[in-house]
Amino acid sequence: MIMTRNKDDEKTLYDLLGNKDYRKELDRQFKNGKSNFKIAIVVDMWLTGFDVPFLDTIYIDKPIQRHNLIQTISRVNRKFETKEKGLVVDYIGIKKQMNLALAHYNKADTHNIEEIEQSIIVVKDHLDLLGKLFHKFDTKPYFSGSPLEQLNCLNMAAEFVQATNEIEKRFMHMVKRLKAAYDICCGSDALSETEKNKVHFYLAVRSIVFKLTKGNAPDTAQMNAKVREMIKDALQSDGVEEIFKMGEDPDGEVDIFDDDYLAKIEKIKLPNTKIKLLQQLLAKAISDFKKVNKTKGLDFSKKFQALVEQYNERDEQDVLVSSVLEDFSEEIINLFDELKDEMNSFTDMGIDFEEKSFYDILKSLAIKYDFEYPEDKLIELSKAVKVVVNDKAKYTDWNQRDDIKAELKVDLIMLLAKHGYPPVDKDEVYKEIFEQAENFKKNR
Repeated sequence: MIMTRNKDDEKTLYDLLGNKDYRKELDRQFKNGKSNFKIAIVVDMWLTGFDVPFLDTIYIDKPIQRHNLIQTISRVNRKFETKEKGLVVDYIGIKKQMNLALAHYNKADTHNIEEIEQSIIVVKDHLDLLGKLFHKFDTKPYFSGSPLEQLNCLNMAAEFVQATNEIEKRFMHMVKRLKAAYDICCGSDALSETEKNKVHFYLAVRSIVFKLTKGNAPDTAQMNAKVREMIKDALQSDGVEEIFKMGEDPDGEVDIFDDDYLAKIEKIKLPNTKIKLLQQLLAKAISDFKKVNKTKGLDFSKKFQALVEQYNERDEQDVLVSSVLEDFSEEIINLFDELKDEMNSFTDMGIDFEEKSFYDILKSLAIKYDFEYPEDKLIELSKAVKVVVNDKAKYTDWNQRDDIKAELKVDLIMLLAKHGYPPVDKDEVYKEIFEQAENFKKNR
């Protein structure tokens, strides 16, 4: 197994992978024809630029495209005495991607002429459809304006396609199909420079919307360096990219509930862009909260989903009404504040963050089954539950061992009985408590 390691790897894996000198020795041995090192399992390392002339067989079971695919297959096509040919064992179906790679690197490849011609038709058809979708939007600044005007045009175009959920879905679907066809025929002379520029424009807008909704920016490999830089600048010009970088800071946690952090988002002038960014940040905050407190996290997920559906299903006449969009932004920020208050609610109860998660389960069961249980006893029981869970969950594989899970169930049932909780079926209570125990121990 040829694989790099990092400090976040589990110790067993970290020790198994070895250091840089160990990998160099593997490299030397694999290139030695007399070595008994004959098979290597690789992911990215050694797939490209690793030349072993006598290597004769490669097994492929991962998606590979373009030049990476050609370079990968080239690991077994080197000439060597007594070697007749190289063998590629294909487990995933790379024929289509091989054709795409050949079409890109060899325009004269006659085996793919028909596929290229069909793709050209699809590209032209989808450019026409997208042109009709954008008939109310002025794209001239992108194609003939100054660099600043081009940036503003990209941001406004991304804002335009997010006007309604229907328009956004239609646009993203059409550009996805456009990209698939363009990948095949991008090297063809049948597409004019103007048409190629339009393709890059739509791909750029799609990447910006993707960044706002999914957190990544695809398709940049299909664009020239100028357009890739424009996407980066377009995001930075809104302050969007800075917000994402803060949220992904590997050197430390960033408090997205901080007033200064939210103030950066408030400076974004495009309302739909701001709402999408707020949605993504709130979704991340709820997801992180749910890892510790599953019960309350699910409650906030439902509230958040209701807000998203309300935004997506707003009336057509409200699309351009600024007050409507401002109200949505305010509702999301209010939910931020509510989540922040909930995350800090344990401080006045004399319990910690994790004990509060068990308290919420016990409280919700009391409401669900309509029985009374004193508040002070509920807090005391929450602390006791955490002690029991911590004791049994100290083993790394505790949730995969039936014996430990059985012991935990018995201990919980005895603890609940001791505290007179609850006057309902104990299996139901155990199930929810155990799910919460698995939840926060797994994500701790």
